[in-house]
Amino acid sequence: MITIYTDGSCLTNPGNGGWAAIISQDGKIKKITGSEKNTTNNRMELLAPINALKKIDTKSKIEIFTDSQYVKLGITEWINKWVNNNWQTAKKEDVKNKDLWVELYNLNQSLNVKWNWVKAHAGDPMNEEVDILAKEAANLN
Repeated sequence: MITIYTDGSCLTNPGNGGWAAIISQDGKIKKITGSEKNTTNNRMELLAPINALKKIDTKSKIEIFTDSQYVKLGITEWINKWVNNNWQTAKKEDVKNKDLWVELYNLNQSLNVKWNWVKAHAGDPMNEEVDILAKEAANLN
């Protein structure tokens, strides 16, 4: 089992952003981060699991924990409707961040992922740590 905690952060929205993931596999912890200028919080929230999943090269079970309802509901509920509607919302508008959603969808389809939502700032030590890492990454810009 591989466990991944992800988070994204933006100092202003839009503005300088950062993302982070903590990957736990076989007793080893790997922390990855990245940043972008002139981005949004939602893009950073999506880049965290995308970049974490790109590091996985196994068919092992993966559990991802995110405090973003946007990511959790998007990948588990909304995405199939978007795909069926040619990447348009129920209001016939283009899906925002389509480029990242397509990438996350393809990764999710190729791996064995269980998505979990965790309440932010509620004392989960891994979620608190990944939150700090994402904020630090955003400050690097």
